[in-house]
Amino acid sequence: MELIPQELQQTIPKLYETEEQTDPIAHIKLFLDGWSWFITELSMDKDICFGYVISPFGSELGYISLEELKGIKGSLGIGVERDMTFKPTPLSLIKKAA
Repeated sequence: MELIPQELQQTIPKLYETEEQTDPIAHIKLFLDGWSWFITELSMDKDICFGYVISPFGSELGYISLEELKGIKGSLGIGVERDMTFKPTPLSLIKKAA
C-alpha cells in the first residue's frame, strides 16, 4: 500500500510552504506501534516530508523520510499504515491531545 496516495499528494503543501504559519494543518496521519507521524508538508520528488512525530519517547517537529518509514516493521511484522479516518487537523489540536 502506498503511504500517501497520488490524490492526497496534491492536497499537501510543498516543503517550506507553511513555515510562516503559526498553526499549520496536518493532512495525513501515519502510525505504527505507539508512533504517529502527522504530515504537514511534502516533497515527493525528494521522498521527504515535514510534520509532527509522537513516539513513546516524546514528540517533536521534524523531517521524515518516507523511504525509511516504508522499511519499518512493527512488533507483529506489519508496516507503517495510514489512518484512513484522519481528517486534516490544525497542529495545535494534535499537540493538545498528545
